Amino acid sequence: MRIKEAIVARFQQLCRERGLNNNSLANLAGVTPSTVYSMMDPSRHDVSAVTVKKLCDGLDLSIIEFYNDPIFENLEQEIQ
Repeated sequence: MRIKEAIVARFQQLCRERGLNNNSLANLAGVTPSTVYSMMDPSRHDVSAVTVKKLCDGLDLSIIEFYNDPIFENLEQEIQ
């Protein structure tokens, strides 16, 4: 799994746990729904660090708490 896929999977997990959809997550984070939908789009290859931080802020979650998950332990190399 690559980092972008892991980030998306982690946000999906957190949203499921909290009963949130993409629009709700966007509202909590103060970003547009299109920002969240764009991040979730598998054809997009990048996600900005600022977007991750804003979404974490909206979930009242620190960056450390977000990345402290087993999904980030065995990522593929990004260099191709």
